[in-house]
Amino acid sequence: METHLESVYGSPGDPPEPLSWSQDRRLKFIDFRLRWEGRVNRNDLVEFFKISLPQASLDLSKYTEAAPDNLKYDPKAKAYIRTEYFHPIYQRSASKTYLNELLALEAGTMEAASCFVNWTPPMATVPTPGREVDGTLLMHLLKAVREGRMINVQYQTMGKEDATHRILSPHAIAHDGQRWHVRAYCHTRNKFRDFVIARLSNVQVGEQSAIPVAEDQEWHTILTLVLTPHPALPHASRRALELDYAMSDGRLEVKCRHAMLLYTLIRLGLMYERSVPAVQQIVLFNEEEIEPYLQMLGASVEGQQGRLFSGNMGA
Repeated sequence: METHLESVYGSPGDPPEPLSWSQDRRLKFIDFRLRWEGRVNRNDLVEFFKISLPQASLDLSKYTEAAPDNLKYDPKAKAYIRTEYFHPIYQRSASKTYLNELLALEAGTMEAASCFVNWTPPMATVPTPGREVDGTLLMHLLKAVREGRMINVQYQTMGKEDATHRILSPHAIAHDGQRWHVRAYCHTRNKFRDFVIARLSNVQVGEQSAIPVAEDQEWHTILTLVLTPHPALPHASRRALELDYAMSDGRLEVKCRHAMLLYTLIRLGLMYERSVPAVQQIVLFNEEEIEPYLQMLGASVEGQQGRLFSGNMGA
């Protein structure tokens, strides 16, 4: 299990030696580069952090003292090389972090100067149309959420030609896998709803809202989706899916807010009935438990009609 440096550095029972934030980050950098690129040297630290060679040497010495089996110096390469006994000591070096940074670099949402990744393998991603959010609009929206204020906005719905005026009490933002939403109480509909941020315009921050956030039960209710491989698939295919999704005993539990249920089911490909197991590779094991929550959303979700396997969802 990956652990933090402070938990392994120092004598047992002694409090960890305090590290400055900058040095802590440099030690994470060493751990990261060793794990994913197999090597690190003083110049890597000097160039990335703009520090002196002596400081880089001190950082490498401190890391070596904490994890002596993780690296060895190669005089020919003039670099520290990852050993076969390497064991990461920082969560910053987790595979999820590494892959997310590759995606961010590919998408252009992270600058190389902010990323520990140096060498990148050839890669490709599924192209996703960009969904831009106006910076000024987002700034006002976050102010309203932070300070608990109402906003006056124009909102463009799918069903009307012109935008309509709304008074909202926003309290959270959410991402459905493709676009950003704001979760807000709509004073026109008198209920909590989701609004696509990119469809908002002319946002004006108003007075303090009197709507208690705790009343948004759909937002605060956490559901557990139990996923399993499709039972009609061959054993080898089910086993492959168990590995793909890191299932335990053939199951994977996914937590989601009730307000995010519809988006989650669509994202997982569980919203519409599939007759071919090779297409609908995973199924919702606890369908009967979850379906009533979907029905509750169905009455307030515009334009969504489908089947959760054998169950119907109202528009």
